[in-house]
Amino acid sequence: MEVNNLEPQGLWQNFVHLNAVPRASKKEDRVIAFMMDFGQELGLETVKDAVGNVVIKKNATPGMEDRKTVVLQSHLDMVHQKNSDTAFNFDEQGIEMFIEGDWVKARGTTLGADNGIGVAAIMALLASDTVEHPALEAMFTIDEETGMTGAKQLDPANFTGSILLNLDTEEDDELTIGCAGGIDTNTRYNYQQETADAKSTAFEVKVKGLVGGHSGMDIHKGRANANKLMNRLLYVIAQTVHIQLHSVDGGSLRNAIPRESTAVVVVPYGQKELFILLLKQFSELLTEEYRMIEPSMAISSEETILPSRVMTFVDFKKIINAIYAVPNGVYRMSPDIGDLVEASTNLARVIIKDGEFITQSLQRSSVESTKADVSNAVSAAFENIGCNVQQGGDYPGWKPNPDSDILRLMTGLYRQTFGKDPKVEACHAGLECGILGGHLPGMDMISFGPTIRGAHSPDERVQISSVQKFWGYLTAILKEIPKDNK
Repeated sequence: MEVNNLEPQGLWQNFVHLNAVPRASKKEDRVIAFMMDFGQELGLETVKDAVGNVVIKKNATPGMEDRKTVVLQSHLDMVHQKNSDTAFNFDEQGIEMFIEGDWVKARGTTLGADNGIGVAAIMALLASDTVEHPALEAMFTIDEETGMTGAKQLDPANFTGSILLNLDTEEDDELTIGCAGGIDTNTRYNYQQETADAKSTAFEVKVKGLVGGHSGMDIHKGRANANKLMNRLLYVIAQTVHIQLHSVDGGSLRNAIPRESTAVVVVPYGQKELFILLLKQFSELLTEEYRMIEPSMAISSEETILPSRVMTFVDFKKIINAIYAVPNGVYRMSPDIGDLVEASTNLARVIIKDGEFITQSLQRSSVESTKADVSNAVSAAFENIGCNVQQGGDYPGWKPNPDSDILRLMTGLYRQTFGKDPKVEACHAGLECGILGGHLPGMDMISFGPTIRGAHSPDERVQISSVQKFWGYLTAILKEIPKDNK
């Protein structure tokens, strides 16, 4: 069966059309045009604000005109990641999807279910002539994944609704009423180089096959960070072999747990066999440590062309020590909400090349004071060796409101429909609701969605039966929106 033949067909067909459009964060021109054409072809009021967010409005179905107006919100951009051995050009190709059992997956790339399924669901509602609903204001934001600039620069004048349904949650039995805020910490350092010994041997060392995942939703799962593993490996081997470092290229996107890292190291004459032995021994140690979490982890090395220049030993020690010292993963669990990560950090990117050392990381917290604390801890580790540290992209968290009217409605409807209570959660991911609430004060907000696994990684997949459940629940919610008594 083809993806566009799945039920509900309207939703899946829109997802297929959406996934044919390249839509990386900060490269959304084509998907913005796609959404503008979609709304205008339906004859609906369609506008684009100054930053590029698209708003499409649809009148209530007959008999629902007196209900509260609902804002439906999802983001247009997606994380572009692929396996290193996958030949794919995200700027030119559409996502290649296939069905495996109860899941829709992509061939070696991210799928775009985050947040494409939410976008497709809203599109299906806008196009439907059978679903009963109040007046709808569809909000399609840009650049959620790399700074939330769409939400930050939203024009609130385009909206009159009092209820906002954010369709960007990844467990179909959860209703999310709060989320973490975040801040980026980026560092830069110019290191000294020297000439490599012509008698030395160069090796390309690779760490790959890690699970990776979302640096918010998956940070508590103990998954390996390729940047930290590579650094640990170099640190340990350097205690015995006087290796010299030429380059490192690890990780990819700021909000993805790094899956791969590649380093080029130079081994002194006469120590090649010892280097290979130590690498093998340490690889076996790491494989055993992570055997339950990272079953596909692979650490390999092969001889490569000897580079002319390498990092000086003094700077090598500084940089390796700094990366070792920088915190990564869960920083603090919430003392108020059980099993919720309060604060975390993800060392997303490490680049060492041609005399320049660069890192990119993202810190998250649901509490502003601990967000500052963890970002300070990361900054301090790099400032100690003289790095220039820049912080930006700061966005607020979303404070939970357990007395929300839409929460009560949706909890009761979930219980009535599925025979059990939903999980009411705050999440450690960054949702746009915290920012949107600042633009739209008094808005009653909630986030929910179908089950998605492996977001921000090439293992991303969405559960077909869960999408069907989500669609049925969403359409039932719209029928039950209360009257506007203003």
